[in-house]
Amino acid sequence: CKLLLEFLQGGQTAFLRKEAYGFMKKNVVIIGLGLIGGSLAKAFQKYSECSVSGMDRDPAVLDAALKSGAIDGVAGEKELREADILYLCLYPQADIDFIQAHGSQISPHCIVTDTCGIKREICAHLPQLAEQFGFTFVGGHPMAGKEQNGFAASDADLFDGASYILVPCGAPQRAVDTLKALAIELGFGGTVVTTPEHHDTMIAYTSQLPHVLACAYVMSPCCPQHNGFSAGSYRDVSRVARINEVLWTELFLDNADALTGELDILIDNITRISDAVKQRDADALRGLLRQGRLIKERLGE
Repeated sequence: CKLLLEFLQGGQTAFLRKEAYGFMKKNVVIIGLGLIGGSLAKAFQKYSECSVSGMDRDPAVLDAALKSGAIDGVAGEKELREADILYLCLYPQADIDFIQAHGSQISPHCIVTDTCGIKREICAHLPQLAEQFGFTFVGGHPMAGKEQNGFAASDADLFDGASYILVPCGAPQRAVDTLKALAIELGFGGTVVTTPEHHDTMIAYTSQLPHVLACAYVMSPCCPQHNGFSAGSYRDVSRVARINEVLWTELFLDNADALTGELDILIDNITRISDAVKQRDADALRGLLRQGRLIKERLGE
């Protein structure tokens, strides 16, 4: 009846997702109800039949999550023991610390996954902890976000069409397949399975480098005067400068070698353009700008 009502009220997308991927009625526990954890909770409530409980250090966040219906209850030891899927949505070191403190309460049938933007540091610790405590761990990274942080910014449709990266770290295929199916049920556009090393190399380029660039860009003394002189270019380049500096410092340093490699490439390319401008070398400048244009055109973007 609930599904029929959703369909008749215009919820065809939710209906088709559930119809296509079945009813995955599982006990889901989400640790950390910020932007990603809160959005996962809301997505599970909107697009699945799972029971969702949550844990957060801020009582006000838990109260907001309960009142909004994002979670069915506050997670405690009982919920940890009964969890089928446990999402760690904390900072990298905090994820590791949580499992070290609570791993003995997690059932052997549970699949534990994370949402961190780096994977080598996570996969250096959590698979070993999973073996120690007897549960299954699969690394995860939803490729979605906003400039805003916290539960107040969370959105059930944050993941609509996004990519979901999975890093098995030796986990059985059934666990990976379960998380793939759940991701599609929550609205992700597809999944990518990779290694911790390849994940961190690519994320240094696609995610971390743009955040560095945005922060460096808005440090110009011209930035406070941009109103009236800016349009889409300013907005696009500066958008992700609204950064959580505590989280991103940890992410940058945990991926320092890959990020500094990308920074060196960027600095070299900017230097070449800068030199061409300083020397008024139109031929060299045209060649560099053409190179960038052709790369984008070949990618079809």
